[in-house]
Amino acid sequence: MTAIASSIPPSWYLLLASAVFCIGLFGVLTRRNALYFLMSVELMMNAANINFVAFALYYGDLTGQVFALFVIALAAAEVAIGIGIILVLYRNFGTTDVTVPAEMRW
Repeated sequence: MTAIASSIPPSWYLLLASAVFCIGLFGVLTRRNALYFLMSVELMMNAANINFVAFALYYGDLTGQVFALFVIALAAAEVAIGIGIILVLYRNFGTTDVTVPAEMRW
């Protein structure tokens, strides 16, 4: 373990991850703009990554870091699909407000 990693207890990492997750959850529950919604989901996924890396550091195992890489790849795919959906939403309804469309038909 490095000197910096050993001086910070894992509870601080978990506290940071829970704060980031709560900010993302607040954004998902309160925002109506699809872009803010997408960014809030990204914050929640990054909070999970912080937890994975913190536990990998604590237990000295690389499994958490491997899971974090998979979550990063999943987040990239989610952004690509999400931006496509947002563009279709804007083209069909003229807004990125997620409460405007009642159904996703042409």
